[in-house]
Amino acid sequence: MDRIAQAFARAAAQNRAAFVAYLCAGDPDFATSLAACRAVLASGADILELGVPFSDPLADGLTNQLAAQRALATGMTCARVFELVRTLRSDHPDTPIVFYTYYNLVFTHGVDTYVRAAKAAGVDGMLTLDLPPEEAGEVLAAGRAHDLKTVFIVAPTTPDARLPKITAAATGFIYYVSREGVTGVRAEMAGGIPEAVTRIRAHTTLPVVVGFGISRREQVSQVARSADGVVVGSALVNCIQENLGHPARMAARLGAVASDLAAGTAR
Repeated sequence: MDRIAQAFARAAAQNRAAFVAYLCAGDPDFATSLAACRAVLASGADILELGVPFSDPLADGLTNQLAAQRALATGMTCARVFELVRTLRSDHPDTPIVFYTYYNLVFTHGVDTYVRAAKAAGVDGMLTLDLPPEEAGEVLAAGRAHDLKTVFIVAPTTPDARLPKITAAATGFIYYVSREGVTGVRAEMAGGIPEAVTRIRAHTTLPVVVGFGISRREQVSQVARSADGVVVGSALVNCIQENLGHPARMAARLGAVASDLAAGTAR
């Protein structure tokens, strides 16, 4: 069983959803980013979703856009992202790391080359935000060749007719985007999440995670009742933004917030 499947199996055995924590690689610099990742992993994150910084992150709201901008400004490159993963993998041999990225970053390095390098660094899966399964042949082939799991998105606007194609392309898990628009903290949860998860599960046995707009423990708890995993990003990235220049305080705040969110995954 691969690391992603093991993480979901462990969470299910403990009667809870998996906590998927998102951070942008290299935000605000390599050393601080490494400390941030270690803080959330030590505080209950089951899976680390690592955003690969990109100059045009079209699926991201302002919080994550600024995180990518900070990372790029301090020299974060593809090679440095892989270095970050290798360092984390040595500390956390059993924790899944999933890239949250955009196709241009994969394509420009050569799809097979990029996927092979990601797997060698210790990446377990890849969500390519702007790549629909209909156009993902090269990524799917590279994923099969190098045993890198693929993750695809289902949106509230996805018609039922497309679900078999999306779920057939995924090999890691399905990511249900709970609301239209971009990432970011929201005061209110989107409606219809249990129904959407049920609709997706009719087409796959893979875990279904829910993200976008989830930022508080009570929201995590609400989603955990129906989903296999809950993704929180902007609420964690805000801990970095609010403590720039104070790495110890940032790590402490991240640990406290991550622990609180993780506690909400119990069913």
